[in-house]
Formats: sequence, C-alpha cells, structure tokens
Amino acid sequence: MQFVTIMNRHLAYYLIGLLGGLLVLQPAKGQQTVSSDSRGAASPATVESLMKRLRLSAYGVVNYYAFDWDTWKDKRNAIDPERLNTYVYYDFNDRVQFKAEIEFEHGGTGSTMSFDPLEEFGEFEEKIEKGGQVILEQINVLFKIHPWLNVRLGKMRFYMGNASKQDQPREYFTAYRSEVENTILPLGWYETGIELSGDIALSSSSYPKLAYKLYWVSGLDNSGFSSANWIRRGYQKRFEKINADHLATALRLDYIFAKDSEIGISLYAGNTNNRPKDDFDLPAWLLYGDVHFTIEQHPWRARAYGVWGHLQNSEALSEANRNLSNNLGVKRTPVGAEAAGAYIEYAYDIFFPLGIQDKQLYLFSRAEWYDSMFKTEGNISDNPRYERKVLTAGINYFPLPTVVLKAHYAWRILGSGEHENTFAAGLGFDF
Repeated sequence: MQFVTIMNRHLAYYLIGLLGGLLVLQPAKGQQTVSSDSRGAASPATVESLMKRLRLSAYGVVNYYAFDWDTWKDKRNAIDPERLNTYVYYDFNDRVQFKAEIEFEHGGTGSTMSFDPLEEFGEFEEKIEKGGQVILEQINVLFKIHPWLNVRLGKMRFYMGNASKQDQPREYFTAYRSEVENTILPLGWYETGIELSGDIALSSSSYPKLAYKLYWVSGLDNSGFSSANWIRRGYQKRFEKINADHLATALRLDYIFAKDSEIGISLYAGNTNNRPKDDFDLPAWLLYGDVHFTIEQHPWRARAYGVWGHLQNSEALSEANRNLSNNLGVKRTPVGAEAAGAYIEYAYDIFFPLGIQDKQLYLFSRAEWYDSMFKTEGNISDNPRYERKVLTAGINYFPLPTVVLKAHYAWRILGSGEHENTFAAGLGFDF
C-alpha cells in the first residue's frame, strides 16, 4: 500500500510537470483558433467554424423484464426506458478535444421508494434514479501529444474489463450487460482525475499493437459496499461533490491483435475511505484485477472475463457500516473480504451462411459464475445466496447496423439452491 501511495505522489509531481508542458502546446500548423469579441460572444464567421468542429452522437436502450424467482415470488414484471446517452465533442484543434456525455436514466425525474426483501431484514430504499435522473457522466479535455501518449483531464469513462468497452446496446448481446460486471463492480463507471493513454505499434501494419490506460482518479466510498453487490455501490454518485481524501491508481493493458479483438488485464488499487463522515479510521484498501478477452471475426464473436478482488479490514468495515444512518440510503450489510467471478460467451450470425448481407441475426449463449462473498473475514458468515451461476441464451436481430432488437432467457441458480429465472427483451440504437 505504501508503495502505491509513494507512486501516487511521484505521479502527481510528474503530471504537474507534464501539464506545465501542455500549457505551451500551440495549435497545429494550419489550424485556426476560435475568435471572439471583447464580451466573449462569437462572431458569425466563428459560429460557422464552431459548427465544423462540433459533433454529436447518442445511443439509447429500452427493456422489458419478466421474472420467475424463488427468492422474490411476487417480483413484478417491468418495463424500463433504461437510458439515453448523448455525446458532445468539440475539436479546439487537431490536438485538443473536449468531450461531454449526458445520460438520461429511466424516463422522467423525481424520487420514489422501493423495497428490497433480499437484504437481511428487508430494506426500503429511496431511489432518486428510479424516478429518473439526468447525469453529467463525462466532462473532460483530451490532449493528443503523440500516438503513444495522450492526456485526458476531467470526469471520464473508467475503462476496466469488458463492459466499459462494450457499453452500447449493439456491443453486448443480453438486454443488460454481463452479470459479473453488472452486479459486483460499478457499472457505467466514471471517475474524475487524470488518464494517460496511448498505442504502441508492434509492427509496420495496424496490428498487432499494445494499448494502455493509466489512471490517477477519485476513489470509492466504502459506506456503500454490501453483501450482494460487494463494491458496486461505492461509486460516488450520492452527493453533490466527490470526496477525494483517497485517490485510486489503475492500469489497463491490452494486446490488440485485430480490429475489435484483444486480450488484456486491468488492475486497481486504492484506499476506499472516502466516507461521508469520518467515522472509520482503519485503512480499507481495495485491490482487484481482471483478465479480459474479446474477438470479433464476423460471423462469430467470443468473449471471456475473469475477476478477483480483495478488501482490507472487511470485518471492521462491516461493523462500521451497520451503524450508518438509514437516511444515507445504503445497504448496511456485511461485506466480503474477497469477491470473484468469470464468464464466457459465444455468438454466431445465422444470416451469414444464408447469404443475407444487409441484416444480421445472432444466436448467443453465455455461462457465468460469481460470488460477492467469495471469502469472508472474522465473524462474518459466508451467505451461500451470494454465489450465483447463470446460463443465458438468446437472439439479437439487426435490421440496420445501428438498431438492434434483443431477447434472452437467463437461468440463475444461487448457492442456497434457489432459482431466479428472467426473460428480457430490449430495443437498442445509436446514431
């Protein structure tokens, strides 16, 4: 841990020097800067230039769910306008780019209350997002210094594992993303800080190449950790400002051997003591890593993923969380010292052998296993309910390359022997 802390300090010194160098970056030759009058208003000529440098894109998801669960027999079927993500890009010049992402979740705005009977005593939760939410997911500026060195500053997507790179609905097959990454880790994970990234050529052609991302970003809040979801709810979204007493360091390294095909690792290290109140004084370092693999060779695709993580002082943290206020809206359940999971997935476009070129129909299947209480510490019991095995099969129909209709059925078996079967259908698009 001390090594990582020292590394963070030296990295900070290095980045301060690097940012000083960025300040002297000049627009590339032939580039024009945007001009303005004395009040900062754009002239008509500048507006035309602005529109040439401005780009917009978006994607959206709407899903239907039907549940047949032993653990929650009256669980209601649901329709969820899950999200609409819009992106805004602006190129200051060839070397400096602004990016923003605004996400509209679950329809309107407002708050509501839900009941979760699967926690120890049954928990009511206030969910602002259930009633709908508008989130500024990203706001950052990218400085393109060299193909092997780019610097991004601000709030950004945190690229760990497979799900972060397969975020748009046509990039994953199920109505929701893999359960391993969807359940025990923050999904739609964004952090604020600094990202260094780049590609290192390994041959004279485009592939193979080595790609990396190195982060120094805001850390997690362990008051949100729980039995069922391990560290997922530690992603800081509950308050206006992000606590930054402890930052995190992360590295992603990918060997890219063809277009959309890679094998790589992700590593994360950070003290998670960014609690709303200073009510826990022991270190609670989180260390986790994954191995991820994806290959896309139309008409087939295959993916695999494995993750393992360790949380320091999980027993003491569980005791501290048990005393948190109900108003905080956290689970307050015991936290596992270790969590682990893996999946493998395969899909095939059955239109391809039929000679249908303008549409695609994928059949897919996925096998998953994950346990959010893989190992526990001290007096914390390992609840078998949180070991989950899932077999999923379904279809994806693409009437257009950017529109997908989905359906799948998932058979989930808990370590306690209970079954949770789910049918889901969805619509996804991007433009």
